[in-house]
Amino acid sequence: MPEYGASLEELRALMEYRSAEAKEKIETDYGGTTGLCERLKTDPNNGLPNNEEELERRRNVFGANEIPPHPPKCFLQLVWEALQDVTLVILLVSAIVSLALSFYRPPGEDTAGSDDSEHDAGWIEGVAILISVIVVVLVTALNDYTKERQFRGLQAKIETEHRFFVLRGGQSVQVVVNELVVGDIAQIKYGDLIPSDGIIIQSNDLKMDESSLTGESDQIRKSPEHDPIILSGTHVMEGSGKMLVTAVGVNSQTGIIMTLLGAAKTVAEEERKTAKREGGDGASGAEEGTAQALLDSKGDEAMANGKAVAAAESDGKKERSVLQAKLTRLAIQIGYAGSFVAGCTVLILIIRFCISRYAIDGKSFSLADFQHFINFLIIGVTVLVVAVPEGLPLAVTLSLAYSVKKMMLDNNLVRHLDACETMGNATAICSDKTGTLTTNRMTVVQSFVNDVHYKDTPKIESLDQNTAKLMMDCISINSSYSSQVIPPKQLGEQATQLGNKTECGMLGFVLALGKSYQEIRDRHPEETIPKVYTFNSVRKSMSTVINLPDGGYRVFSKGASEIVTKRCKYFLGKNGTLTKFSSKDAENLVRDVIEPMASDGLRTICVAYKDYVPSSKKTADNQIAYSSEPDWENEEMIVGDMTAIAVLGIQDPVRPEVPAAITRCQEAGITVRMVTGDNINTARSIATACGILKPGEDFIALEGKEFNARIRDENGEVSQEKLDLIWPKLRVLARAQPSDKYVLVKGIIDSRVTDSREVVAVTGDGTNDGPALKKADVGFAMGIAGTDVAKEASDIILTDDNFTSIVKAVMWGRNVYDSIAKFLQFQLTVNVVAVVVAFVGACAIQDTPLKAVQMLWVNLIMDTLASLALATEMPTEELLKRKPYGRTSPLISRTMCKNILGHAVYQLVILFTLIFYGEVCFNIPSGRWAPLHSPPSKHFTIVFNTFVMMTLFNEINARKIHGERNIFKGLFSNPIYYVIWIATMISQVVIIQFGGRWFSTSALNTTEWLWCLAFGVGTLLWGQIVTSIPTGSLPANMTIGSGEAPTNDPLMPDYEDSDTHEKRSGQILWVRGLTRLQTQLRVVKAFRSSLEEFDERRSIASTHSVQSMRGGFWSGGGRHTTTAASPEPAGQRIAMAAITHRQSPQPYPYYHHQQPRTPSPQPHIVVENGTSSGNNGQAATAAAAAPKAETNGKTEKVPLVQQWSPDTNSSYTQTQRSINKSMSLDTPVSVAHV
Repeated sequence: MPEYGASLEELRALMEYRSAEAKEKIETDYGGTTGLCERLKTDPNNGLPNNEEELERRRNVFGANEIPPHPPKCFLQLVWEALQDVTLVILLVSAIVSLALSFYRPPGEDTAGSDDSEHDAGWIEGVAILISVIVVVLVTALNDYTKERQFRGLQAKIETEHRFFVLRGGQSVQVVVNELVVGDIAQIKYGDLIPSDGIIIQSNDLKMDESSLTGESDQIRKSPEHDPIILSGTHVMEGSGKMLVTAVGVNSQTGIIMTLLGAAKTVAEEERKTAKREGGDGASGAEEGTAQALLDSKGDEAMANGKAVAAAESDGKKERSVLQAKLTRLAIQIGYAGSFVAGCTVLILIIRFCISRYAIDGKSFSLADFQHFINFLIIGVTVLVVAVPEGLPLAVTLSLAYSVKKMMLDNNLVRHLDACETMGNATAICSDKTGTLTTNRMTVVQSFVNDVHYKDTPKIESLDQNTAKLMMDCISINSSYSSQVIPPKQLGEQATQLGNKTECGMLGFVLALGKSYQEIRDRHPEETIPKVYTFNSVRKSMSTVINLPDGGYRVFSKGASEIVTKRCKYFLGKNGTLTKFSSKDAENLVRDVIEPMASDGLRTICVAYKDYVPSSKKTADNQIAYSSEPDWENEEMIVGDMTAIAVLGIQDPVRPEVPAAITRCQEAGITVRMVTGDNINTARSIATACGILKPGEDFIALEGKEFNARIRDENGEVSQEKLDLIWPKLRVLARAQPSDKYVLVKGIIDSRVTDSREVVAVTGDGTNDGPALKKADVGFAMGIAGTDVAKEASDIILTDDNFTSIVKAVMWGRNVYDSIAKFLQFQLTVNVVAVVVAFVGACAIQDTPLKAVQMLWVNLIMDTLASLALATEMPTEELLKRKPYGRTSPLISRTMCKNILGHAVYQLVILFTLIFYGEVCFNIPSGRWAPLHSPPSKHFTIVFNTFVMMTLFNEINARKIHGERNIFKGLFSNPIYYVIWIATMISQVVIIQFGGRWFSTSALNTTEWLWCLAFGVGTLLWGQIVTSIPTGSLPANMTIGSGEAPTNDPLMPDYEDSDTHEKRSGQILWVRGLTRLQTQLRVVKAFRSSLEEFDERRSIASTHSVQSMRGGFWSGGGRHTTTAASPEPAGQRIAMAAITHRQSPQPYPYYHHQQPRTPSPQPHIVVENGTSSGNNGQAATAAAAAPKAETNGKTEKVPLVQQWSPDTNSSYTQTQRSINKSMSLDTPVSVAHV
């Protein structure tokens, strides 16, 4: 006998039932939800005991609420990945060949005059290159390793941010979703993302969006009587309720799908690697092998679904951030240029050698000549290594990862790395009012009761007793029971507000009147409430129906005063007398009460009621008599003809630090707009207090209705031209719907009226803010007041809901942009100089003045160490004193181009003087035309040392990119920078003095060292001269990376599948995430191998049906045989799928694979969703056949499920579907974040 009355398998099977079937199953097998609670040893009203031992026991029996993450790559795997770099592989091979040839002595050359010690030391260069490559690989792998660990830590932080209310020991407590256990009683409310499977035991107007699992976008009503099953990964779109947790982690429906997808992914990777090893057609071979399991579909179906697939394909590609796109393009262009120069260098060296050796000297070819050719190849590859800026992505990643870590301390939890950098370009912020600009501590400070306007809390004795009772009942009952005010523990402290802050403010008013709202609630438990119309952005009100003791019903309502008063027919006047409330009275109320309150910055809430009584008991004019049960679904009728009780003015003071933060934004060139659902007068008052609206300035404040009237054409469509006339001056949008916010954000982003296009940041907290948050360049969700849905749609979560944190995000974003620009300025100078010196050296003296090992050292300095030093600069207030870069600004400005070229000229003049006249200047032997394996010369050691000194001192110059004179400002504020700089300098001294043959160096004396240092310090002085050149005198087109990176750029690699794109060079190791369940179904071969076992375990369909499908025929009335040449008709396939689904209530996508009779070159895929009909218990199946799966040798991916969207029919859904945020940093930990 199991410890609990229901086993894990039973509960898993139970969660596969739907609608009426599920209700029937619970009734017959468990005796209803109460019986199920008893079996799981939990109390529906008090929940589980808050006992860690009991919770741990449940985790052992039923599993923990987490999906095991994909194991991280070990260090050796990352080393292997770093070794995939082609340039490093060529260097390794060349070094090994050079090493082998150094031991070979051709006969007859023993007495050719070469020194034995020279020949014996020939192996050192090969070994030195090997060691250098190993160092580069280890440093790269170490960076990747720490980066991945950082990202996993960040993901764990994001996970712990997701909390859920459960009942434990009779108390409502908030726990991290990972700590939920089977048997918990969870309280669910509007905006929640459900973290586990469960069964509803009590609900109020509860509607769910299950599109993330079923693909159906319609909202589904849930209740214990109608459809009690709640699934993990779905969203609460309306209402509230209590749920018994029945399945967690890998046993929940989302967990089951994730487990299957994880298996498929592992098999896919194995298959791809095998295909690569076998060679042949490479990746396309792997794609074909993988796709062999997929189903056939016909050409006409492909035609029919063309558009859908185009959208899916565009979704599949990673969207790049502004900076990432420009950088990738630049890195590829530099790589091409470097490859060309490297190729030319090798060709020139080989041709010169062949002409001089074989044509002029007339010598015959010997095996020893290979040494020379290998040496030339090493030189060429080294030039390429120096030219290709693989440090660029490293600098970006380091800078972003460092910033993200530091931003956490500033209350910014970054969910998408690129958002951090995009924030630096932000030109506009559309902010919410409540909680962001204000403190979100609501207090009722004014009230209008019984025709008296109170400016502070009235004494309860002065109020009419009936009015006071109705008002307190309405406030206490007509609110979420999870909203509570906890009294302060010590005198003088503020009370703690839990739940909805507006409701908490009103509950505080009840306490201030000297009554207990909890006593009123205890008289009316949630279970006894017949109907609740929960608050949403369309209703802007909430209504609750309660039973009257003498029979009949009372409807309480509260909401925005101008909305509720319109529904009122009566008002409780002086001394509680019932008075008629005409439209003229309503106008007077607005003029004399509501507008003055709003002008004081108060949010006005009207509370009202209405009584339904049986016909025989009607005693008052405002009572509604009924003979049959009122139609509770007819909401308009239920909340009409009400009696207004009072109007309350709620204060939410502006955060003290906000006005200063908004001024900083305005100085930084960022426009702040307020978008709020509040009254226009309240919004205007708060905006003026914040500094968004200033007296005498030509800015406008609009209500949502007027805004829509102004921007739409005669067809009701949004006109960009009309919107462009409004948004530049718009500062406040009041009474705004979420769709208004979306239209405004989209309009500003798409607008081209400004010189550099706008980059928009948006804050949001509600479920319906999802589309606007997704559309914005950077979406900020509120960490405290925000719903789970808003957090999922956002890029950054404000853990303190404070506007000043957004200003800090702007500072960090600009700092990231500047850090990368500093690194670019530094690196490109080194690139230009090193490549030109190597190339000219090869042409002029048939040798490169900088040896391979020396170049690898320079590469290490400028790539890894400099990126670390320059990417970790701290932001300063100076960053907010300039205008934002904008979307189309160049990556390398004219000032930076001037610095790069100016310093390159200085360094090249010094180096070429030393190369060709150095021996004269220093009175030392010349190092030019030295034979192979000759000892290192002082001449070329001075050249190498001078180059490194100039590079090191130029790193100090590179810290300033806006033409500042004082390059030392803030030098010692970043310990990482100066420690790396000093360590590099010490390493250089050691290399020169003791490097010997290993680094091709000869020890220098003091005079020579002083000269090298003088040339280095000269870079700083030269920098002042370069700064003096006016940037305005340079040509305007002297910039790199201006404009927007084209989407179909032939230079840009297509990231068609983020899984397969994990090479290091020029690409960034983003940890791909499973935040969306829209994982691409690339490889279903995993399912084919274990299909029978899978069928049996999931009880989806009988093996018989699957076998008949696999065989390609279906017998029913007549027998039809399918061959590869004549695929089955679409309708027949649907019928077949319906049969397989009929045997089980499982509604999830079920993948079946037809084994073709002959190998088909064009495999296809079918993904099916069955949806339970509820009444007849049969499942209706929709089979969607994807178009031809193979195009240009690539297999197309079909999304497993659709992206979540709050309203499929809304005008913004299509746009939203095409939006795909890049670079999620997720490793799946809890079900809720899948």
